[in-house]
Amino acid sequence: MKLIVLGFLSLFFSTVVSAEKVFDYNSTCQQAYQEITKLRIEPGLALLAKAKKQNPENLIPLLLEDYVDFFELFFNEDPKEFEKRMPQINERLSKISEGPKNSPYYNFCLSTIRIHKAAVEIKFGQNWNAGWDFRRAFLLLKDNKKNHPDFILDEMMIGSLYAIVGTLPSGYKWLASLLGLKGSIVEGMALLRRFTYSNDPWAKLYSNESAFIYPFLLFYIENKRDEAVAFAQQRNLDLVNNHLLCYMAANLAINNKQTAMAGNIMMNRNMSAEYLKLSVWDFEMGYVKLYHLELNDAIKYLEQFQKDFKGNFYRKDANLKLSYAYYLQSNMSKAIATKNEILKKGATDTDADKKALKDAKSGVWPNALLLRTRLLNDGGFHKEALSLLAGKNLESFTTDEDKLEFSYRVARIYDDLGKKEEAIKAYQTAIVLGEHRKEYYAARAALQIAQIYEDRGQKSLAIIYYQKCLDMGDHEYKDSLDQRAKSGIGRCKGD
Repeated sequence: MKLIVLGFLSLFFSTVVSAEKVFDYNSTCQQAYQEITKLRIEPGLALLAKAKKQNPENLIPLLLEDYVDFFELFFNEDPKEFEKRMPQINERLSKISEGPKNSPYYNFCLSTIRIHKAAVEIKFGQNWNAGWDFRRAFLLLKDNKKNHPDFILDEMMIGSLYAIVGTLPSGYKWLASLLGLKGSIVEGMALLRRFTYSNDPWAKLYSNESAFIYPFLLFYIENKRDEAVAFAQQRNLDLVNNHLLCYMAANLAINNKQTAMAGNIMMNRNMSAEYLKLSVWDFEMGYVKLYHLELNDAIKYLEQFQKDFKGNFYRKDANLKLSYAYYLQSNMSKAIATKNEILKKGATDTDADKKALKDAKSGVWPNALLLRTRLLNDGGFHKEALSLLAGKNLESFTTDEDKLEFSYRVARIYDDLGKKEEAIKAYQTAIVLGEHRKEYYAARAALQIAQIYEDRGQKSLAIIYYQKCLDMGDHEYKDSLDQRAKSGIGRCKGD
């Protein structure tokens, strides 16, 4: 009888041991991560299937499957996919919670999935849920850093969160306070920078991801725009076969007024069907073409984006840009119809979409000359833009808004051409004309002056103008401009 009992216990024990969950970031999982973070989803999923066969109790494949859902939902914003995939995300969190709690991968996996989940929830209007998921991720990472100080994989995410939380605009401070989130730009960027440039094997494995995150924060939080755009070249990043990094480089180039570069980057990417299909390529190419006044091509790309995209972010802005293309072609029936679509489709979570809705409701069309000037300047074609304004002054325009925009456009062009003193004078005119108006020009002018002074090392003057930007009341793009002004003050004070 004793032998039977011992045999049964032995069998039971061996079953328990064989079913024990593990975090094994083996070579197959590492290969899968590399493929998925290039947006080569099909090869990545095939490798994950192989990893699951190798060890069904390994929890790392669940983490990597979450990247697939995250990229699909974050970039494409399809509500049907959201309904299908969100339960899978919650199930992964539950399964990973069964893993060994003493492993540094336990908190790391849970926090990564929470961050993915929060970013997706923002895209689908679930901001409250997103806030709590960010908080949970934040606490998990802090706990992991305390208990496993040498676990380098934490540095990328916790550094990013510290930097982002440290620049939250005043309108969101209540949320950060409620959630117990505190951050520091200096500390966060230092952690992220150290990870990005580390020779540690795990940092090198995660280089696709860090090379995606770091330049965006370098661009928007540290305001090192040229450095951020040059990052891809300096690091010799593969912008052909890695679609995630291709998107990063093209997007930053567009926002740095280097649209010709952005167009070349996107057109040269690997067009294999193995990559995740993204509507964002049409969106970005539409802007590239519009900013050089290639109106027919801009219309083609932007219409394709509106046809294929299932989400809400930047849909209104894309329709506004499409209406501009028709307007500049003097096709007013199409321009009006497209502008009316802004009232029906898309959300207003971004400042650009809020402005698009405001413009659509106003029924007012911009001055065509100033619009062409703005588009060329935004595309990086500064001399062409300046030539359009030759011989013009404030008296050339009849409305107060056009006078304000003219001052601001002249200032931006001078700024981009390196004529900083002329730019400051024109920016100051824009501030006087617009600081009590709803347009964003005066606030942005204050921000630009502050950045000029910061670049010169005149930090006390820079802080004065960053604060002037913050002090301006309700205006277009207030959240994003306030965040950039707050980042500037933090940099100047060394916070």
